[in-house]
Amino acid sequence: MTDRALAVVRAGALTTVQDQGRPGHAHLGVPRSGALDAPTAALVNRLVGNPPGAAVLETTLDGCSLRPRSAVTVAVGGAPCSVSVDGRPAAWGAPVRVPAGALLDVGAAVRGVRGYVAVSGGIAVEPVLGSRSTDLLSGLGPAPLTDGTVLPLGRPGGLHARVDVAPQPRPPAELVLRVVLGPREDWFTPRAQAVFTSRTYRVSSASNRIGLRTRGPVLERARSGELLSEGMVLGAVQVPPDGRPVVFLADHPTTGGYPVIGVVRAADLPAAAQAAPGTPVRFIPVRRR
Repeated sequence: MTDRALAVVRAGALTTVQDQGRPGHAHLGVPRSGALDAPTAALVNRLVGNPPGAAVLETTLDGCSLRPRSAVTVAVGGAPCSVSVDGRPAAWGAPVRVPAGALLDVGAAVRGVRGYVAVSGGIAVEPVLGSRSTDLLSGLGPAPLTDGTVLPLGRPGGLHARVDVAPQPRPPAELVLRVVLGPREDWFTPRAQAVFTSRTYRVSSASNRIGLRTRGPVLERARSGELLSEGMVLGAVQVPPDGRPVVFLADHPTTGGYPVIGVVRAADLPAAAQAAPGTPVRFIPVRRR
């Protein structure tokens, strides 16, 4: 007898359930969360006939292995990787039919960091505050996957896309982030402001879903002391005492006491999700719209 569920055979380094997140709860101290590469999550959902907001799996670096208990259509996107069904090569970036009991293996990222796995019907774990997303900072939503986890699936609602391969952007060889300066750029010396927008940083291996950390020139403060905690937004570039910028991503804290030198345009953040450690990062100043 089969049922609508997905068994996790190999969870990988960090695989979580993600959807479009839970915006609107920052006043409660709850981050938005959701897929870091939201356009790719929406794309793989479309490929299997799901609505854009259906929950998917977000993998990190080394993929995962899954065994559906009933026949499903899946699509894998984001960081390019190998895909196989019972050991036979299958398409990446296209709908793939996986029979009941077959082993779907999503391999390690060849480039980039995060892969997205959509399954027809979507991952149907219980929503928390309107979202099925795992939030690593607050602990809301389902825990990161472990070997042996069984995930319920929803009922398929639409036909999968009729495509051979859906085009997707390559993970960035250089991450270019457009940034609006402020609100606390005056906490840094004029030289530090110039360094921030002219020198190259690199993605640190300490980056995670909370923030993209950087290695590079130290930004010198013009003021001593610390700010009182104030609200933080997605894309805020906070500068901790070590002087190296941190770009806040989906699981970022909703308040913070370190000065924010600028805010990255939301349209540039999906690329940050795919920037591997060591990737060059440049901050390009733009005017407020």
